[in-house]
Amino acid sequence: MTWLTDPGIWIALLQILAIDILLGGDNAVVIAMACRRLPREKRKQAIWGGMLGAILVRIVLLFFAMQLLALPWLKLVGALLLLWVGIKLIAANDDDEEVDGGVRLWTAIRTIIVADVVMSLDNVIAVAAAGQGNLWLVSAGVLISIPLIVLGSRLVLALMDRFPSVVLFGGALIGWIAGGLGIADPALHRWLPALQPWWLHYLASAVGAALVLALGLGMARWRARQLKNATH
Repeated sequence: MTWLTDPGIWIALLQILAIDILLGGDNAVVIAMACRRLPREKRKQAIWGGMLGAILVRIVLLFFAMQLLALPWLKLVGALLLLWVGIKLIAANDDDEEVDGGVRLWTAIRTIIVADVVMSLDNVIAVAAAGQGNLWLVSAGVLISIPLIVLGSRLVLALMDRFPSVVLFGGALIGWIAGGLGIADPALHRWLPALQPWWLHYLASAVGAALVLALGLGMARWRARQLKNATH
């Protein structure tokens, strides 16, 4: 039990918590967007199910964190996947035909897990570094942070219920993260200068946000027209 009196352990744990809390805001937005079309009684199940699944996958990723992020094309594939998640979440139309609650629940949980894993690639590296290779310490810090992220997602859900336009902000945020993730892929270094200009990351992020908004809103309008034609 000497770890209880080891200040290094507690400092590392506080660092892990700080990283998870600071970087958990994005995850809270994704969770809220994935759950917004669920009945209120199923939202809590989706939030906890998605978060627990994402945390388990994230802990597994910690074993391979440094090797994974060094692989070319991984970040680029993750960015494309995240773009698709953002587009689908914006394109979801609340006026669609009613879908079975259980189907929506598992769809929301799957979306939360996929988006969290993709968005947490860099987060995993930061947490692994703070934990100094101690998997138990890292796991404890991640688990402690779960209630805080869940609380944040419920607050965002309340905002979306009151102000539907917040959904567009959430989609743009997902696209912004995707753009920044993709431009950092090592596979692109052969075409980009070794010392990238400071504005390139922000440009890629802005393009990602604009792409998600444009395609998501375009798909939503197309689906609305299809639904209108089907009812006439």
